[in-house]
Amino acid sequence: MAVDSAILGAVQRGEVPPTLRLYRWNPPCISLGYIQPISDINFPRLNSRKWDVVRRPTGGRAILHTDELTYAVIGLKSDPRLKDGVLKSYQRLSIALCESLNLLGLPIQVHRRKDAAAEDQPVCFENPSWFEITVNGKKIIGSAQARKKEGILQHGTLPLGGDLTRITEVLKYPTSAQREQAAKTLLQKATTVESVLGRSISWEETAQAFHSGFESTLNIEFERGELTSSEMNQAEHLAATQYGKLNWTIKSSKVVPG
Repeated sequence: MAVDSAILGAVQRGEVPPTLRLYRWNPPCISLGYIQPISDINFPRLNSRKWDVVRRPTGGRAILHTDELTYAVIGLKSDPRLKDGVLKSYQRLSIALCESLNLLGLPIQVHRRKDAAAEDQPVCFENPSWFEITVNGKKIIGSAQARKKEGILQHGTLPLGGDLTRITEVLKYPTSAQREQAAKTLLQKATTVESVLGRSISWEETAQAFHSGFESTLNIEFERGELTSSEMNQAEHLAATQYGKLNWTIKSSKVVPG
């Protein structure tokens, strides 16, 4: 999260071009939406699994980052591909995501209506939202966007395989029966690439599909690059002073993890 924010700052200052970042997480980590309450997390269960937790700079609900590809699109509000507000830019990027998933052989559909019930659920993948992408009625990729000053950060996650219900093991539920029901509901509403295709797919193959899908749809040509020294220094600073700090993760919540 610190790296995404550091790239956003560099893009806004004109130090680097618009960026598509593709990455994965180690160790597994729960990311909370910007205003999601920390009280959704069951810290004893989280700690017993040695998973991390971080708060995203974007909205949405909790995501377990493991067995997946995470993408980040970072650019300027003045960019023709990102201008005209949240919904228009979200729609354009959804088209690029659709092409990327088509290249993987996924029979995707686009969900065009926001489900108000999604705001009441702790898990991001329980409900599709505006222009989010589904397969056979199940959510396949979750995305969220933040607009900061002159810049835009949109990132999201594509589950490649594994058990989606693992996230329910570290969230708070009043009873074990409700936890089990949440796991069943999640499997009814979300899926993975492996489940759809009937075969495992590598992170590298997925990343290449995103590279090609975004290039062809948005009419751009990528140049592979590394973080600049300025981006690395800023990411380290943000990790030390913000994203790696407990008070940032807790944020405005009145519940302190035990």
